[in-house]
Amino acid sequence: MRSFGPASSSQTPPATLSAAAAQAGDWGTLQRLFPYLWLYKWRVMVALTLMVGAKVANVGVPLLLKNLVDSLTLQPGQLTAVLVVPVALLIAYAALRLSTTLFAELRDLVFAKATEGAARSISLEVFRHLHSLSLRFHLERQTGGMTRDIERGTRAVHSLVSYSLYSIVPTLIEVGLVLTLLAVKFDVWFAGITIIALVLYIVFTISMTEWRTEFRKRMNELDSKAHSRAIDSLLNFETVKYFNNEEFEARRYDENLERYRRAALQSQRSLSMLNAGQQLIIASGLVAMLWRATQGVVDGRMTLGDLVMVNAFMIQIYIPLNFLGAIYRELKQNLTDLEKMFTLLEREQEIADAPDAHDVRLHEQDATGQLQASIRFAHVFFAYDPARPLLHDISFDIPAGKTVAVVGPSGSGKSTLARLLYRFYDVQQGGIYIAEQNIQGLKQTSLRAAIGIVPQDTVLFNDTVEYNIAYGRPGSTLAQVQEAARAAHIDDFIASTPAGYATMVGERGLKLSGGEKQRVAIARTLLKNPPILVFDEATSALDSANERAIQAELQRIAQSKTTLVIAHRLSTVVDAHEILVMDKGRIVERGTHQALLEQQGRYAAMWALQQSSA
Repeated sequence: MRSFGPASSSQTPPATLSAAAAQAGDWGTLQRLFPYLWLYKWRVMVALTLMVGAKVANVGVPLLLKNLVDSLTLQPGQLTAVLVVPVALLIAYAALRLSTTLFAELRDLVFAKATEGAARSISLEVFRHLHSLSLRFHLERQTGGMTRDIERGTRAVHSLVSYSLYSIVPTLIEVGLVLTLLAVKFDVWFAGITIIALVLYIVFTISMTEWRTEFRKRMNELDSKAHSRAIDSLLNFETVKYFNNEEFEARRYDENLERYRRAALQSQRSLSMLNAGQQLIIASGLVAMLWRATQGVVDGRMTLGDLVMVNAFMIQIYIPLNFLGAIYRELKQNLTDLEKMFTLLEREQEIADAPDAHDVRLHEQDATGQLQASIRFAHVFFAYDPARPLLHDISFDIPAGKTVAVVGPSGSGKSTLARLLYRFYDVQQGGIYIAEQNIQGLKQTSLRAAIGIVPQDTVLFNDTVEYNIAYGRPGSTLAQVQEAARAAHIDDFIASTPAGYATMVGERGLKLSGGEKQRVAIARTLLKNPPILVFDEATSALDSANERAIQAELQRIAQSKTTLVIAHRLSTVVDAHEILVMDKGRIVERGTHQALLEQQGRYAAMWALQQSSA
């Protein structure tokens, strides 16, 4: 699997995310997260040092409190306690309180860059990996659920670091310090009671939380499903309106919400059981500790300050423990969310560059000095599904600078040729060659940079007209965008809008008509200016007048390009150097327009039918 580094240009995390190296379980997820944090190892070390300092200061507070209380114990003959209160103890007490907060804030400040950097690196890696996956994956994915998984996974990075570094690890350090002090200063029973209570609490919390995890996973699945349903319905807003199915969509969405509600109630019931059991264990441990400390004061083995100190220690330990259940639940949930995002990274690339892949090498030039490339399909067999073969022994050549058109009925495999040329899929047999180089040996980025396409179904970004045209060559100036728009005969329309080139096109370009979207797509491809052009029904959404004007422009541009034209309307391909007639995945006729008419075959029948219809 291809691995992408973090966003920083100077640092690259180890390649730990390959499917072969992926480990199951929570520890595996943490191990895959660790390299991203370790890129900031000095910040990690400083943050850990500050965290230990904060806990040492926190443990020192009850010790000072004990000395302060003991110093207030009046001896016979003393008139006031004010005279015996050591001012130094009060100052030290205030300093420890302040240093506890100061160390904690410094720790957060130092480690913030590591947390944000790790979240940024992982999110960017997922984004890049999703773009590297095949067209098949993106045709099968559910956008709403996938985006929710990425959103939760990114948030999980922050939460995991926050809970582990700011809650769990500090609590463990403090528990260790307190147990050591209790065992050394008093007797082993104080430490024993605390350990027993902690063990019972942790075992109970983990076992109950593991049981509840399935409920949380179910809630996540139902939440993603409901979100996917809502997004899909909103993206297809017009279709919903066309068929008057608002209530139908609402009912389907409500069914998902109801299933989520039932899962949430089940999760809440188990949460109540968990909280009740935790409080019972904490209360029992606290009562046992205070009973033993009180008995020590009565027996004279302990001072009143010792009792206050033990109570303060117990409060400092059990208050964080009180949230340990919630923290552990969140950790488990965050690990689940992060694992889902890592699962996206484990999706194998169906179409991957070969280890020795190279850039496209173009040598032929036209009269103006522009590079050209020939195209050759050699005995190509292909099927989206092995049980349903689509292309059968397809062979043809497009010489450099020439135009070949492919016509035929719907479902004959015409548009599949363009997808294979772009290498959205790999052929099962045969090969496709550009400038006599098998495209499976080329880098995909280089291959696609050499091809420009005007697709039949044009989808635009929810941005301005200028952005959508400039997308063909990012970084283009407004003058270059306007020149491409004029060539696509859409400049007048853009100029007539109030915002001009800053006009927003809406979600998937729905604010524009089909013909306007198609002309934006043509302008975008013209701006890219690649050596190879693919026109897949490039003028199908245009009226006759605009079609003739743009068709003439496309023919002018294609004169120096290697061009593959896919068409239904035969009148748009009469000037092609060769026309291929496809039917059921096979080439049944080939030749020039005039030669095919003279054969009186399939092409001639299609031409006659379209002419009579016109």
